[in-house]
Amino acid sequence: MSALTGLAVFVASGSASALDVTGTPSAVTGNATYFSGLGSPYGGCGLPQADLDTQNFLALNVYNTPDYYGTEPRPIPAADASIMGMFDNGLNCGRYIQVTVGDYCTGTNDGAQNEPFCRNGSWVADQYNGATLTFVVADSCADSNAWCRDDPYHVDLAQNSLNNFLLNGVAVGNLSSKWNNRQVSWQFVSAPNYTGDINIGFIQGAQAYWSAISVSHLANGIHGIEYYSNGTWQSGTMDSDLGEDYIIAPTTAGGSQYEIQVEDAGGSLINGGRIYTFSMPSSCGTQCSAAYTAATYTTSTGTGSSPSPSASASASASASPSASASPSSSPSSSPSASPSSTTTTSSGASCSASVTTVSTWTGGYQISVNVTNTGKAATTAWKTVLTLPGSDAVANSWNALTTVSGQSVSAANASYNGSLAAGSSTSWGMTVNGSGPPPTSASCSSS
Repeated sequence: MSALTGLAVFVASGSASALDVTGTPSAVTGNATYFSGLGSPYGGCGLPQADLDTQNFLALNVYNTPDYYGTEPRPIPAADASIMGMFDNGLNCGRYIQVTVGDYCTGTNDGAQNEPFCRNGSWVADQYNGATLTFVVADSCADSNAWCRDDPYHVDLAQNSLNNFLLNGVAVGNLSSKWNNRQVSWQFVSAPNYTGDINIGFIQGAQAYWSAISVSHLANGIHGIEYYSNGTWQSGTMDSDLGEDYIIAPTTAGGSQYEIQVEDAGGSLINGGRIYTFSMPSSCGTQCSAAYTAATYTTSTGTGSSPSPSASASASASASPSASASPSSSPSSSPSASPSSTTTTSSGASCSASVTTVSTWTGGYQISVNVTNTGKAATTAWKTVLTLPGSDAVANSWNALTTVSGQSVSAANASYNGSLAAGSSTSWGMTVNGSGPPPTSASCSSS
């Protein structure tokens, strides 16, 4: 997320207590910081800023950890549910929130750790109190400051939205000039003036064996996807905590057609269990390079009730987070490739591996390793080895079986991509927690 700019509200710090992260039966009061925009290639909900339904968007807190500002895993494990913030591991992505402007702080509100909000000042009402605006949840806040950790109901608003607040039906126009650390109250609401149907798109890196899609434009957010594959309905896996992104599989192994049903925040299949049928856009080629590639679909009548998904999803549906935190320094928008390294075995089989940095952010990065058969015969198996710098550690990997020994990462082919014809390629990827720099080379061996 872009660096926060001041706006806070008083909230007493103390021991964390579990929140009801599923909703807000009545309005709650919290900080209202603002930020300049979503990171690249997308924000914490997995959708690029340009593809949001509205440019009035906000972020919710990942954590609820008053007085503690250290690093915790994402997604938050079930065993640590007590520290879950209102972001709810991405489950509140795509939902709408009505925000009402509250009091103005005359003191200091800098989000400093272990400091009270609005210190050396007081909260006062002014002519902007009561102005309202509806936002969509599009990002997450996990920064180590008092706003994102001490206040469970903190919201971080898109800066360009501040002057869009309405008071008695009229835009306030100049609220940003007196936004200094406002209190706000807010509540989940249905999408205003909702029409149409959902949007489906494939996200960056999606391919036949890692079918990652983003589903948006729902009246009440998204809580899950069921996909039809090999004769059964199965549960899609959320891509890390990017709440609008899910990993699915085609209707038949290695196929190009997909069928899904979508569950909203109320726990119901939308549109009576409507089935959406689509294919990966031809513009993606073998792998989608754009942050988001829209897919067209047809619909058919569903069952009207939740399907009974398979207990275990397809092996190809493994999570692959990328820049999920929408961190303070925007990830790089253009991948950088390294020279390839080729190894020839005694059998004459050979392969090369080239490493590309897909994106970087504060505290992590994503890389892709392209494996090419440089020999004259087909391979049956391959393995790449690379070294991570310093204390960097693998967070997630996909399209390969990885093993780690110290800072050495070995990645062997998965069951479906070991056989490569002469001159053909495949790729695997991973996200890494650490300060980098990302590795630039890998060795490759094949048989």
